[in-house]
Amino acid sequence: MWNFIGDHLGKLLIGLNYLLALGAAVAIVMRNTNPNRTLSYVLALLLIPFVGLLFYVLFGQEYRRTRMFRRKNVLNQVNIKKWRQSLDVYQNEVNSLEKKPLKLKSKLIRLMQATKQSPLTLHNKVEVLINGEEKFSRLFDDIKKSNSSIHLEYYIFRDDKIGSELIKLLCDKAEEGVEVRINYDYVASSISNKAKDKLRKAGVEFYPFLPVYFPRFASKLNYRNHRKIAVIDGRIGYVGGINVGDEYVNTEGQRYWRDTHLRIEGESVGVIQLQFMLNWDFVSEEDIRIKDEWFPEVNERTEIPMQMAMSGPDTQWAYIKEAMFVAINSASEYLYLTTPYFIPNDEILTALLAASRSGVKVKLLIPGISDSRVAKFASYSYIERMLEAGIEVYLYQKGILHAKTMVIDGCFSTVGTSNIDYRSFDINFEINALMYHEGIAGDLAAQFHEDLKDSTRIEPEVWKVRPMKQKLKESFCRLWAPLL
Repeated sequence: MWNFIGDHLGKLLIGLNYLLALGAAVAIVMRNTNPNRTLSYVLALLLIPFVGLLFYVLFGQEYRRTRMFRRKNVLNQVNIKKWRQSLDVYQNEVNSLEKKPLKLKSKLIRLMQATKQSPLTLHNKVEVLINGEEKFSRLFDDIKKSNSSIHLEYYIFRDDKIGSELIKLLCDKAEEGVEVRINYDYVASSISNKAKDKLRKAGVEFYPFLPVYFPRFASKLNYRNHRKIAVIDGRIGYVGGINVGDEYVNTEGQRYWRDTHLRIEGESVGVIQLQFMLNWDFVSEEDIRIKDEWFPEVNERTEIPMQMAMSGPDTQWAYIKEAMFVAINSASEYLYLTTPYFIPNDEILTALLAASRSGVKVKLLIPGISDSRVAKFASYSYIERMLEAGIEVYLYQKGILHAKTMVIDGCFSTVGTSNIDYRSFDINFEINALMYHEGIAGDLAAQFHEDLKDSTRIEPEVWKVRPMKQKLKESFCRLWAPLL
């Protein structure tokens, strides 16, 4: 009797699974988006009962440009409109420049300007920070000197040793009367109730980005805020790959962590500040009134032309992906790319292969030691094709490689939060600094070559005869690459 009921119940559940899976598959196909990603979801739905459906519910729903991310309150305020208009007028001076970096990359500049949120600014001072030791030393010093506002936005924020040190500084400044705001990603961060109580008592405002509470979490687990930014007094900005966590600071006896961040002074800080306020307006669910002091007058006269590229579910286009694509296609001499996750879509992969085959010296640096075996083997599945196109591929061996940088032709470079993968390009909130300056490009190129000293170059002849077991792992992981 019980066996009869169990058999019929099992068949009913299987039938219900495939009915729902079929409906979900039709919905995915009707989006007319990336065919590889579409096929991966359809295969998961139809070939893996229950698990495939759960995976779709958690990760596969599309929320780009929906009300969930509409944030117009900040942009509609008079002082923000005035600040943005001043940059628009300023573009007349920019457009007349014939300096080599701007002239060679004018197509990329125009593309970013068309987003209306990535103006080209000239007067900036940029410091390249290597690893967490340099980043936190400079950030803590700037926080100690702050006198009006501290705005932090991080994907990972933990109250471990470095995080607790930061929290103490923030509490001290808040008690002095400095406005302190923290926006941290709910899924990736881990802040104890004790630390939250300490922040709250000191007067620090903090909000998680997209809290995950069942059953609403199904629509939010995918769209994470992967940015790592800080703005001090509206005058100093930080952007790059370094989160708040002990693993980002290299100490004796700890696994080495290689990362890159930027410290910025000048006109581009206002662009970073605007992005912070847009997200703050969203997470706080309040009508934020923008203060003029958050966008102070800039006195910096150092000329480092740069733009900030932002993308996420709230943007009409995948701006960072487009910027990468145009930048790669603009290369004529060399291209050095460092990324911890290399799972490119067809457009970026084709651009890299074509660049190399057209005579551009392309060098790719990826982790030899990875924190994700699936991502590692998915990345490795692209290597043979790249080697065939003449691209030099290196595996970093000293420790964990987490830097996200690109240098082109000695006149363009980018540092930011975006990996070369589907999640960074199409799902998460990301921010990258685009710099048109020989000096910064030279510094990053020099660091790239320093990193190569701690790396192993993959030789085509050796790679071709790697074990069949590894090839199978690569092919299997690549099948699910669009879902990673």
